[in-house]
Amino acid sequence: MSEARGPTPKLWRSMKGRGGRGDRSALGMWFWDIDRMLLLLTLLLIAVGLVAVGAASPAAATRYSDDKHHVPPLYYLWWQLAWVGVSLPVLLVVSMLPVAIARRMALIGTIACLVLLMLVPVVGVEKNGATRWLNFGVSLLQPSEFLKPFFIVTVAWILSMRAQDEALPVVFITGAMTALVAVLLMLQPDFGQTVVFCVVWMALLMISGTSPKVIVGLIAAVPAGLVAAYLFYGTARARINAFLFPGTEGVGAADHFQTNAAHDTITAGGWRGTGPGGGSMKFRLPEGHTDYIFSVIGEEFGLLACMVIALLFLAIVVRVFVKLLDEEDEFRLFAAAGLATQFGVQSLISMAVNTGLAPSKGMTLPFISYGGSSLIALSIGMGLLLAFTRRNPFVTRSKYIAQRGSGHRSGV
Repeated sequence: MSEARGPTPKLWRSMKGRGGRGDRSALGMWFWDIDRMLLLLTLLLIAVGLVAVGAASPAAATRYSDDKHHVPPLYYLWWQLAWVGVSLPVLLVVSMLPVAIARRMALIGTIACLVLLMLVPVVGVEKNGATRWLNFGVSLLQPSEFLKPFFIVTVAWILSMRAQDEALPVVFITGAMTALVAVLLMLQPDFGQTVVFCVVWMALLMISGTSPKVIVGLIAAVPAGLVAAYLFYGTARARINAFLFPGTEGVGAADHFQTNAAHDTITAGGWRGTGPGGGSMKFRLPEGHTDYIFSVIGEEFGLLACMVIALLFLAIVVRVFVKLLDEEDEFRLFAAAGLATQFGVQSLISMAVNTGLAPSKGMTLPFISYGGSSLIALSIGMGLLLAFTRRNPFVTRSKYIAQRGSGHRSGV
């Protein structure tokens, strides 16, 4: 009997202390170093996304079914669950990476995604009039989604190098990179993603302390850029016309129909919504499970639910920037701020399109819209954000560490 009971105390002793603040294992240190509130808010968004995709799935299945091909009502929900099963481990693993390895991964990822992005106009797959995907057999992959987090971290690294060499032309280098990405995106065409990349680049320039003259010059160039896009870029012209002139015929008429349908859907449920499965306007809505899922949420769960989701996105962005107020490492500061800006801008554009405040764009709502590429890419981005905001709170609170630090600075 004693031999049978022998392993139990040993196992208990080996498990003792695991999970506590004194746990020195890699998993234990990760748990206490990571921003658990930020992780919790992200998991909450993913849960909301599963409910939203479940509500939008029957309408999408009906839209894509015909006499020869029947799509099950919950087809997109089951696939979204599978994508969550893939993306969630990706998020957690990336969040555990040391900063140096995460930076190296982002540099390699930027190069790889740029190569794939260059292949899209040549061998890409067309859907709904846009060529944005590469077919890898098992699934379609959208390189621009994966490029976003890697590109932001790479730009942050280049901008942080100015502290070592002030003569380094970081504005020109990062501007040329952004211009290259913008050209490749407009060839697809993907005007919405182009706006996101440009806005994040300008935000990083401001955060990194770029000369006010340069910032003012770039801001002054924005109207000229919009005019040029309207005159020489057909996709932008069609969508702007459809937004400003509702009676537009031709290419812009489809965009106007989409924004009208989205507005009618999001307001159909009133403040409280029709209840899960009770919506009918969603069956008239194109891409209700992806670009216009915010409208489906409004119809079935009400405008109050939409407000809560908007506050949830705002809470994530504010949480990151508040946490960065005392960050001393420039690279981590720029990278985390850039990733949070991208997350916030993408969320804002998607919600603005659904509410009729912005022209139609193919923009997913982070962690809520259906899509494998979007979900995995967002998980990589959030994992990097969690990795760059990791810190040991007990080290900074220790009086011993503080005294040693002050003594070292005073020459002791």
